[in-house]
Amino acid sequence: MNNPPQKSSHSSVRRLSPLRDFLHRESSGAVLLAIAAVVALIWANSPWSASYESLWATKASVSFAGHSLDLDLRHWVNDGLMTIFFFVVGLEIKREVTHGHLSNRRAALLPGIAAIGGMAIPALVYLAIAGSTAPRGWAIPVATDIALAVGVLSVAKGRVPSSLRAFLLGLAIVDDIGAIIIIAVVYSSGVAFGWITAAFIGVVLAVLVRRSGVQTIAVYVVVGVFVWFAMHEGGIHPTIAGVMMGLLAPASPRVQTQLVDVDDGFEVSDIDAARMATHAARSSVSTVEWLQHVLHPWSSFFIVPVFALANSGIEVSIEGLRDAFGSSVTWGIFFGLLVGKPLGIFVATRLAIRSGIADAPEGARPLQVVGVGTAAGIGFTVALFITELALPNEADQTNAKMAILLASVTAAILAIGLLFKKKSRSD
Repeated sequence: MNNPPQKSSHSSVRRLSPLRDFLHRESSGAVLLAIAAVVALIWANSPWSASYESLWATKASVSFAGHSLDLDLRHWVNDGLMTIFFFVVGLEIKREVTHGHLSNRRAALLPGIAAIGGMAIPALVYLAIAGSTAPRGWAIPVATDIALAVGVLSVAKGRVPSSLRAFLLGLAIVDDIGAIIIIAVVYSSGVAFGWITAAFIGVVLAVLVRRSGVQTIAVYVVVGVFVWFAMHEGGIHPTIAGVMMGLLAPASPRVQTQLVDVDDGFEVSDIDAARMATHAARSSVSTVEWLQHVLHPWSSFFIVPVFALANSGIEVSIEGLRDAFGSSVTWGIFFGLLVGKPLGIFVATRLAIRSGIADAPEGARPLQVVGVGTAAGIGFTVALFITELALPNEADQTNAKMAILLASVTAAILAIGLLFKKKSRSD
């Protein structure tokens, strides 16, 4: 009789699923994001509200090689810190397209089609309601806040099949791609072609450096900062530099091997062997996965909450509420997110499945797909980001932010209710 395998006395090295790790960090970060938004609201409506605006209006300048940037703290957050957020988005897109759920064309079809429906219908709903007053805001209800959407799914974790979580992730990534294209094409103005040429040269340099086998991260940081500055000066939103550098990161490991258990090769007390194992472990993980592992916690637990703190401070008053509820911008965004998003996702999904173009998520009921579509209507981070770009009028910005907050909270509550709803005979 064979003896069952014995567990090693030493701790073994276990490689987490990238999807599981990503979802865990996003759902945890959603808590901090929500707390930061609440703190911003309370602060902006407290006796110390003046200090809120004063803080984010504080100027900070950086000078280098005869060039200088003089921005307030809010713009340093929105244009600077958020570049790292979009860099992580670029890394996630690269990983999913090369080795993840979007690498298989048929598997990628359903979330891709659902995302297109989930972008088109909210934009049309917004334009139908607010197109005559603020047409540039059509892209605000287009994107999904993946952190909060995943957070909602984690609440109903036991009732949602893993196929739906993967579906939401794929949908949100295609959403992000759409939002990035919109930001680059629609909300870039006054393009200076000299600086854009410089940015293009920087990107080409990054490609050449990668192909030459250079692994030193500092080299890519320097090139990335140059591309960011050139885009900022050239009139293209600089966060696009983050996405581009993320997409350029190598997605394959330097060493095509996998470490299963450190006990098989050496004693843990052997320092030299431990160093060799550390190097081998690092080499067996792609640059994309390694950078995600390093930067994703900073993005989820620091950058996005700081962004929420800087942009969610809306002064709430009776007069302000009256103006907001009387504004077509408010209702265009509210119904775009709360109705347009789930409607677009559900209709596109059903059409794709019934036509045989794509397969349904395994074990998922139609009502659960509606629940996921409703969760995708939580358009917080990117929606606030686009608001700053799309609406120059301060009153419209305030109304838009209020609509985003109200729609996101309502969508979260409805999504949880739908996901917790028991299976009926009609399902």
